[in-house]
Amino acid sequence: MLLGYVSDETYTALSGVSIAIVGPGVHAGVASLADGSFHADLPPGEYELSFACPGYGGKRVTLRVAGTGGEPVQVRLLSDRLLGYAWPKWITAGGMGEFRIHSSCAYHLSLWHYGWNQTLVEDLGWFDDHGPRPTSQLLPDGDFTQTGVRWNTVGYGSAWHQQKQAAPARTGLYYFHVKNAAGEFFSFPWIVQPARPTARICVLTSNVTWNAYNSFGGRSNYVNQRSLLSRPTVHARTDLERYTAPGTWPFELRGAPLSFDRPEPANCVPEGTRITDVIHGRLECCYAPGEWRLLGWLEREGFAFDLYSETELHFGRIPLDEYQVVLLNTHNEYVTREMYCALKEWVWQRGGRLMYLAGCGFLCEFEFVDETTIQCRAEERHDLRGESEACLLGVAYSHDGYRSGAPYQVLAGDHWAFAGTGLKTGDLFGRRSLNGRTPGGASGLELDKLSPHSPPQTVHLAKGQNPNGSGADCVCYSTPSGGAVFSAGSLNWTLACPIDGAVSRITSNVLRRFLEVPGDVG
Repeated sequence: MLLGYVSDETYTALSGVSIAIVGPGVHAGVASLADGSFHADLPPGEYELSFACPGYGGKRVTLRVAGTGGEPVQVRLLSDRLLGYAWPKWITAGGMGEFRIHSSCAYHLSLWHYGWNQTLVEDLGWFDDHGPRPTSQLLPDGDFTQTGVRWNTVGYGSAWHQQKQAAPARTGLYYFHVKNAAGEFFSFPWIVQPARPTARICVLTSNVTWNAYNSFGGRSNYVNQRSLLSRPTVHARTDLERYTAPGTWPFELRGAPLSFDRPEPANCVPEGTRITDVIHGRLECCYAPGEWRLLGWLEREGFAFDLYSETELHFGRIPLDEYQVVLLNTHNEYVTREMYCALKEWVWQRGGRLMYLAGCGFLCEFEFVDETTIQCRAEERHDLRGESEACLLGVAYSHDGYRSGAPYQVLAGDHWAFAGTGLKTGDLFGRRSLNGRTPGGASGLELDKLSPHSPPQTVHLAKGQNPNGSGADCVCYSTPSGGAVFSAGSLNWTLACPIDGAVSRITSNVLRRFLEVPGDVG
């Protein structure tokens, strides 16, 4: 009979896993097949199954066999690759959090501040314990993408085994660096928020986007959105509905919940990386490695800021009226009605100033199941807020030009945004960015354009020169309350700030004017 399936953290089938079965009158061994399934003819009863596979941690599972059979169990094994994450992933300065690290051997840990440079904050020393592989973690069985991996909960109950760390007093982006005795390196971010406002600039991370794209466990809002399939993946292009049923994604109005309580491998910044290095990989440019580029640029240019998880906006824990400018960074794709309405009211009714230095912003709506779990709705739906994102941002995403990169062309050379750049109407700027996936310029990867829903007073400053008129529209507008919005409309914009003089100067011009000029900023 089919007892179950065994798969790894990506929900990929594991074959050749050795399985010992011990129960009433039974002591037998089987191995998993190519599809991850394992079979044995067992009388009804309770059995202990032990799993072992080279390159993966072992596990014991209790299985109850009924006389009529039952649903196959989904056993999940964790590979030996070095992983970790902070919990909670965003924290108030001075608060107490923990580091949750999976390593097959002893590891060294340190905490770093990521500004223009990486600065060591604290050397936390080496971590190991008695017993074989005591620093390795376990995966819950089944679909843990909905409930989290809950590391540091199995075998960490005593005071001797706590993995606690106080958050620094200074707001900003921090990273834990982990290097183990096998020579592996991994790093993961920690968003440290201020206990109270310390600056006039508020920067929101895109960490909901990080979670929506994170497929650790076999699901994201892009893979197995509805649920894990009944069998683990053997080959993605033949098994996953994203590929076998093209044109049907996203499948439903709502996907299944996605927990923040999971490692985010794409958030790793490789050892020795400098802020001006090209970002390699598919997701890294719109995760914390990409967002670091803007935060470091702000430090280089002398702009003090407070950093927040964007989730805090939903729960009303960001005192927007204490800030003059809010910055959106790289890829704020996901938004709740509460987040969108809070920002729009602040800009239109209370004179707030918003800089949207990103692409594909506020395209997708989601809701919170609880403070650590989200549930995404179908893309390109505005049912909850009832209007296009262009009503706030001045631009809206379209898929034209996706994965292309190009410079911008100046359309309004006499506008104050171009002061000191030497640029005039018709000139090109933004020829470089740090996005290794989409080189070619600051108008790149995912691009927003003017829309019939853009406010009528919107000024068109520049246009990305991507193929067939598909480039990003760089725009700004003011509101009667004294509020203002500047939108770059490109995911590559902030990735150009550290290395492109014109993009840097334009961003600085807008930020200084938004901070210093009262009333209509024109």
